Amino acid sequence: VQLQASGGGLMQAGGSLRLSCAASGDILSTWVIGWFRQAPGKEREFVAGIRWRDGKVLYTDSVKGRFTISRDNAKNTVYLQMNSLKPEDTAEYSCAVEIRDRVGPLSMRPSVYDYWGQGTLVTVSS
Repeated sequence: VQLQASGGGLMQAGGSLRLSCAASGDILSTWVIGWFRQAPGKEREFVAGIRWRDGKVLYTDSVKGRFTISRDNAKNTVYLQMNSLKPEDTAEYSCAVEIRDRVGPLSMRPSVYDYWGQGTLVTVSS
């Protein structure tokens, strides 16, 4: 499976952006799609994840209440709606898929995700 992330850009603090992650093929119900970000000089960080079967979601604490992850089953696409953006949200955002053969809890660990798309840059100015 190939993933294509898009939607990044330059935004002022307090603004909104919506990122998209489109998969090249069908996403199976047991899979998990995650959004990660990496700021210059920092480690890659989990942002949000969604379980394809039932839409269960997981967020890192710093984005709770501001970011929303969602999916469109028909389009094999996952979205990350980012509201109330802050300068500390500036990073390259990537999506990734965890290939599973059974439903289980979502993980924040980048190492469990199997395929990654290229990143899209989000820059938030103060």
